[in-house]
Amino acid sequence: MKYFFTLIIVSFSVVIQTVAGIAKSQTARWQEEASERLRAIYDRNEFHAPEVEAEWLPDSSGYKLRETDPETKKPVVALYDIRSGTRNIVDDAKSEKFISPDGQRVLETHKRKIFVTDLVSNKQTQLTEDGGDRDISIRDLRWSPSGKYVSFVEVDRTEVRQRSVLVPGDPSYPGVARNRFARVGGILESLRVGIAESAGEKVCWLPIEVPAEGFYLGQVDWIGNSDKLLIEKFSRFRDKREFWIASVDGELTRIYGETNDAWAIGSHRINSGARWIRDGKAFIFISEKDGWRHAWLCTRDGKKETKLIHGEFDLINRAHVDEAGGWYYFYASPDNATQKYLYRVPLDGTGTLERISPKDQPGTHDYQISPDAQWAIHTYSRLNTPPIVEVVELPEHKVVRVINDNSELKAKMKQMVPRPSEFVQIDVGGGVVMDAVITKPSDFDASKKYPVFVYVYGEPYLQTVLDKWGAAQIDFHRVVADTGYVVVSIDNRGTAAPKGAAWRRSVFGSLGPLSTEDQTTALKKLAKMEPYIDLDRVGIWGWSGGGSNTLNAMFRKPDVYHVGIAVVPKPQPWLYNAWFQEIYMRTREVNPEGYKRSAPINFAEGLKGKLLIVTGSGETNTHIQIIEGLVDRLIELGKPFDYMVYPNRDHGLREGPGTVVHVRMLILRYLIENLPRGPR
Repeated sequence: MKYFFTLIIVSFSVVIQTVAGIAKSQTARWQEEASERLRAIYDRNEFHAPEVEAEWLPDSSGYKLRETDPETKKPVVALYDIRSGTRNIVDDAKSEKFISPDGQRVLETHKRKIFVTDLVSNKQTQLTEDGGDRDISIRDLRWSPSGKYVSFVEVDRTEVRQRSVLVPGDPSYPGVARNRFARVGGILESLRVGIAESAGEKVCWLPIEVPAEGFYLGQVDWIGNSDKLLIEKFSRFRDKREFWIASVDGELTRIYGETNDAWAIGSHRINSGARWIRDGKAFIFISEKDGWRHAWLCTRDGKKETKLIHGEFDLINRAHVDEAGGWYYFYASPDNATQKYLYRVPLDGTGTLERISPKDQPGTHDYQISPDAQWAIHTYSRLNTPPIVEVVELPEHKVVRVINDNSELKAKMKQMVPRPSEFVQIDVGGGVVMDAVITKPSDFDASKKYPVFVYVYGEPYLQTVLDKWGAAQIDFHRVVADTGYVVVSIDNRGTAAPKGAAWRRSVFGSLGPLSTEDQTTALKKLAKMEPYIDLDRVGIWGWSGGGSNTLNAMFRKPDVYHVGIAVVPKPQPWLYNAWFQEIYMRTREVNPEGYKRSAPINFAEGLKGKLLIVTGSGETNTHIQIIEGLVDRLIELGKPFDYMVYPNRDHGLREGPGTVVHVRMLILRYLIENLPRGPR
């Protein structure tokens, strides 16, 4: 009997060691495979499609491309003839935007002062005085068309509070850097616009009214061929904007203004700016005042407005103005918010809509249009299809030649990613339909249930669901999926989707509550639509605003989300930067209830699942102290959580060799260790 039990014990020990060995081997295998794929993606850029940036000649006869010479392997600038395609290497000198219209003088800034230097005599003339001990910088430096004047914006950050950051040095005695940081409710940089005589005789400071709370400036530039200056002014909360015309002697005339209770200009600033036509007698601007982002034509005096774009759809962005041909080109996608196409409408306001992008090419289209609007460098891609870059003739969209078909990348994509990501629409009722993208494992079995890993952003600056190559961490998500997860991303109400002003502004006053509800509702509805989704195994992660939404999900919906990874979140939004947060939530003094409902830190007691918070100690945006308040709160509550700080890394966590891959391996490892992977 003694030997029998000994045999059992020995056998059981062997079984345990065997199982442990298998588990260790499996762990080593997935780590090795994932690490190698991530290095290929981020270190070697094997899935990156190089962007083609063309510089058109003014007469549209050709375009310049920066290339690598196939023989010397050195960077060169090649000039291509538009009709023949003939290629010639040309001078690499960059065009100097600070050269005067007559080509004889150049603008320079030195020690916060502006100088004009004569290129023939080398004589230098000082235009502005020394700013003394104030923290002053110059931006938007422009020659007037006549060359008699120079306009500029002086930025004075002296009164903006500084925050201290440790910087690398002696490990025992690190240095300290002090950076200006205007947080919510704090003092903003002060701005003023100057017009200097290029002969250096005097500077006229425009008498722009400065409200006590501060303001922002958008476009500041000369109008057509005149010596009149356009000033675009925003209120602190960006709920008001105005266009002013300034004369060189300081006279100001207001020509346009709009107010919106939410915001007139969002953080992406697509609406900002004016495009002058008809020799400065009219301008085109973008506004959402009719409920959609549309282009409008306005006379110089501001008395007559004509809507150029008609219909219940958004302009996604500007593209080109063909004044000679009478067309306004822009991007839109009336039927699918994940895609982008080129359209045009007449400048006469009749609103006749014409699609330029081919109807048999669903996805995302980008164009670099020639000055005469007869040609374009066209880039077309989809989430699962690498870009093709070609020269096309407009408006027929006839392909003249292919610049880059990315054939090698397409072949690699087909081999490495046999299962393409899928787009779905989730109708949650009440007229709310959300776009989502699903990435499944390569060996996906529809008869099984899989754990779900949600990637969220959810704030007004970005979309995550885009039918575009390389969009929204998709390369990383393909690696995650192949370790045994279904990766899902959903664009909730309030994201920057081209679905109308009401969609985007639905979150006004409090970022967080609505996005959390929308994400949760959509996920549950998706599980009903797709039975392979296992709601007993749900993880969520996000970066920046997505990190904040990850915290909100884990704290507010603890029975839905079981594992969360919040990268550089802002759990205390009142400590975030004023420029972004105040557009959507005003200040804490004006909107205390909105900040109370928005802040993840106020709901930390709800945490039940596994939580990892990731940040960098060198953060200049969502700085580490915003996060440390939540760390202290979780400690106070006795909540277990994990916390990773990358030394001296900023918001993108890119500094230092190996960092980009390490961050993603950390996310993946934490997910696998805390959310069982694979089908059941």
